[in-house]
Amino acid sequence: MRWTKKTEPAEQSDPELSAHQRAMRNRLLAAPVVPAPEPWQPVFEYTYGVAVGGLLGIGFATHPDSGHDLVMVVSSDGHGLFDAVTGARIARDRDPDPADSTPDAVADLSCPGLGPITGSRVHIAGLFGGGLHTTTGDGWILEVIAPAWPNERVLLSRDGGLPHAGPHAEQWWHIFHSDYSTIRTAGFSPSGQTIAVATSSDLSLWTRSPRHPVR
Repeated sequence: MRWTKKTEPAEQSDPELSAHQRAMRNRLLAAPVVPAPEPWQPVFEYTYGVAVGGLLGIGFATHPDSGHDLVMVVSSDGHGLFDAVTGARIARDRDPDPADSTPDAVADLSCPGLGPITGSRVHIAGLFGGGLHTTTGDGWILEVIAPAWPNERVLLSRDGGLPHAGPHAEQWWHIFHSDYSTIRTAGFSPSGQTIAVATSSDLSLWTRSPRHPVR
C-alpha cells in the first residue's frame, strides 16, 4: 500500500543551529521536487518509478551484448534484473537459493547474477550496507538529505554539493522526495550513465542519452 500523505513532519526549532544552518535548512525545505535536468531522462513512466514490494537493495551490472547499464534488484519476493535504458525487466528469479537470496550471506554483500549476467556476482547496496557511486567523472553529484527527518530527499547537482548556495533548478535539483517509504540507497552506475533511487517499495531510474557520453 502506497501512502499519499504530502505533509511534512512538524518542524522543531533547534537552538544549536547557527543562522547559516537554519537558512540552509529552510532553503532545502522550500525546494519543490522538479524533473532532473538535461541530459537526464526518467526511465519509467510513473514519477515513483516501478513498484518493487519489500525491496532490500540494488546493484549495477553491464549487459554483455548491448553495453546498457543493468540494475539488479533484491527483494523479499526474489531477484529481478532491469535494463536501465529501456526500463524492461529482462530476468526474474522468484525463488533464489536461500544461501544467496540476500547479500548479507557473504562478506562482499553480493548476490549471483541472473539472465544475461548469470555466472557473475553483483554487489548489492541497501538495507544490509554497501553504497553506490555518489559522483560522476564529469561533475554530477547525488546527495540524500533529511532536513525534515524522517522524510529523505535526493538532490542532483553540478555546483560541488551542499550547501547549494545558487538558485534551485539551475545548478541543483530536488529530484526525489521519499515521503511514503524508506530510501534504501541512491547513486550513479559505475558508467555514470544511470541514476538509481531505491526505496523499500519502489525503484526509480534516470538515464542520459548515448549522445551525451561521459568525458
